[in-house]
Amino acid sequence: MFRKIALLDQRITLFLSEHRLSPKANRYLRFYVRLGDGYIWVLFAFILIYILGWQSFLTVLWQSLNSLAISLALYWVVKLSTKRPRPFSFYAHIDAEVPPLDKYSFPSGHTMNNLAVACTMFFLVPQVGWVMILLPITWGLLRVYFGVHWMSDIIAGIFLGCVSFLIGHFLWRFFIGL
Repeated sequence: MFRKIALLDQRITLFLSEHRLSPKANRYLRFYVRLGDGYIWVLFAFILIYILGWQSFLTVLWQSLNSLAISLALYWVVKLSTKRPRPFSFYAHIDAEVPPLDKYSFPSGHTMNNLAVACTMFFLVPQVGWVMILLPITWGLLRVYFGVHWMSDIIAGIFLGCVSFLIGHFLWRFFIGL
């Protein structure tokens, strides 16, 4: 089964390497995908402070940090256990068009960690949370397009990001009792 997944990943990566958008579109998409490095959350923080007020924002912030801490712990355990090479390391003709944050690809930390926070936001502030859910998924897909992840890295990142939120939410409710 893992062999079939790896073959599908390779087909998707090769297809995307042969079907590129214009240089101008790629420039905009690279800027957009770099927002997944954490920059966009500052903007969302200001929006949430405006919508919720400072006190309610702090509750959302602490719960989001809780989910993020769970996600980061899980991320490093899985990442260092699998040590899967990135597509640009696997294929000589594929370049990393956005900078990877580390050497290995599985799972996608951008997808996983941002989605853990986004799920928390969606749960606590659904009127803006749905936008936050879409961002990590699109960032992940673009990281496949830009040669730094396999599609299964993104799927695993989505799954593990949601699991991180669920664990974080359960622990929050258990220890804080809210």
